[in-house]
Amino acid sequence: MKSIWYFVGLLLTTMGTIITLSGFYSLVHPPAETKILSRLHPDLWWGLLMLAFGLVFALLNRHKIVR
Repeated sequence: MKSIWYFVGLLLTTMGTIITLSGFYSLVHPPAETKILSRLHPDLWWGLLMLAFGLVFALLNRHKIVR
């Protein structure tokens, strides 16, 4: 059995990729109505942060086996 942290890393990587792609899309095609802090592009930053942490979790725990 693999460690639970490996699967947490895969989940964070997947969600981070989706949010980052959404952030890039909103960067290229800005919405008609902007929100107060939308100029900071929080979806892009949070997506990249989740992607980075997910990759770290997945890579550090990929060979750990729980018995």
